This record gives sequence, structure tokens and C-alpha cells, in this order.
Amino acid sequence: METLSDIGEDSLIQRLVADLPQLPSVIVGPGDDCAVVKGTTEGHHLLLKTDAVVEGVHFLRDAPPHLIGRKALARAISDIGAMGGIPLHALVTLVLPADLDVAFVGGLYQGMRELADEFGVSIVGGETTRGLQIVISVTLTGEVEADRQVLRSTAREGDAIMVTGRLGGSIKGHHFTFRPRLQEARWLAQYHWPNAMMDLSDGLGKDLLRLAAASGLDFVIEPGALPCNAGCTAAQAWGDGEDYELLFMIADETELMSDWAQSFPEVSLTKIGNMVATGQGSVPDFASTGWDPFVKDGGSA
Repeated sequence: METLSDIGEDSLIQRLVADLPQLPSVIVGPGDDCAVVKGTTEGHHLLLKTDAVVEGVHFLRDAPPHLIGRKALARAISDIGAMGGIPLHALVTLVLPADLDVAFVGGLYQGMRELADEFGVSIVGGETTRGLQIVISVTLTGEVEADRQVLRSTAREGDAIMVTGRLGGSIKGHHFTFRPRLQEARWLAQYHWPNAMMDLSDGLGKDLLRLAAASGLDFVIEPGALPCNAGCTAAQAWGDGEDYELLFMIADETELMSDWAQSFPEVSLTKIGNMVATGQGSVPDFASTGWDPFVKDGGSA
């Protein structure tokens, strides 16, 4: 019997989405941070995103409930931002054990409500049902100008590979408290339009491979250039995951670096390598290649 742990998340998704029906209104289907479909406003596209956090996988029940709820919505907002868009409307599905404290559920919504207020998101409905563990699924719509959307699949040979912030060690608390890089992504799309971009949810070692594959390219990374959080190694920055920073590619970073320092002085921006032609790349020799929900303790399948 072939199991999910045998093939891993990426191979599973490739099998599931192969030959799915697509209406003519679909601009970008499965494979990016969000789906992109034709919007109702001329010159704008609609972004569609769904994401779930699961007890025992993304959090433990002894975590503060408002942080769990916050994380559930923040992950989806981060993906909308990575497309260059703005979030709009959210639907929330809760799967809850029947013996769960009602106050705990109220805490989940407190965290979502506070983040929704901060980012201008309307929570417009959802669903509740019973289950053996807590699951919070968020469906989020967004909007992006047609001439500003940024995809994973459009990196170019020679592009500089850029990362915002610092990486590694998210389990110490960052995976609950991160702030989606929405403002930074919108600024990039307006003033220094990246050739490609995504957010780092499953780790640089997993997500950079995904972007490169989508763009039909390879990459060369300088491990010593990885921006590590205090107390973290380059290997942790490469493979820990749940950083929720922006990973993007740009033809020339020179002007960008000076403009960034003026606009976002508290957020670091680092060049970590370059995109190269297929067959000319190299992957750092780290034990972990990022997070995979179907592989024990993450890592590659």
C-alpha cells in the first residue's frame, strides 16, 4: 500500500489537481499562493485562498486560543499579500470537540477579530461542526490590480533571490505572532515589481524549490548569506518553516536595497543567491528540506 508519508505533500497535490476542470474565468489555478480569477471590477483580479490549522499539527491545545485564531487568519492573509493583493472577505469553518470549553472558542474568534480589524478583513460567515480535534479552516478572498499581481512561475534566469526579515526558530513563538508582510508586498508590487514572489510557510528549503520548479529554473544559494534569527543556524533558517517572510526574485536589487531601507528600516532585506538555468543549480547540503505535513517531524518525503 502506498501511503501519504511515502509520497509527501507536493506529490499528492500534483496527483489531485491533474486535469481538474477550469472555467474560462480562471487565470491561475492550483500551484500558486492563491488562485486568480477574473474579477468584477475592470482592471482587477479576484484572489481565492483557503488554509487550515489543525490541532497537533500546527498548534497544541495548551496554546493561548487567541493566538491560535490569529494564526489561522494570518496564514491566509500572508498568501494574499504574496500575490501583491489585499485581503477582503473571510469564511471560517470550525471543527470542534463537543467537550471543548466555550470560552476557548471565544478566544479563537478574539484573535481572528483583532487581526481582521488590523488588516481590513470582513469575516462574513462560515460553518461549525463536531470532530475529534480542533481544526480552523479559513477561506479568504482578495483583490489585486491586473498589472500588479505577482506569481511563482515568472522568475527569470539571473534574478537575485531576496528574503525579507530573518528565518529559523519559529517554534519559539514566531509562528503565532508573525505579522503578514502585506504592506511590504504591496509596496514591492508598486515600486519594484518582482518577477516572482511567494511567502515562506513551509521553509525556504521547500518553498524555494517550489518556486524554481514553477518557473522552470534552478538556483544557487550562498548558505552564509541566509538571514538567521538569533540562536539559529543556517540549517534551521533553511528548513524550520513557518517564517511567513517574503521570498521574491528581482532582476536588479541595487536600487531596491536603498529604497527598502528608507521605507522599511525595521525589516531586513537580504540577497541570498541567484536564479540559474535548469541543470546549473545546487541545493545546500542541509539535513532538512522544509516542512511536509505527511512526513514524521516534517522534512522531505
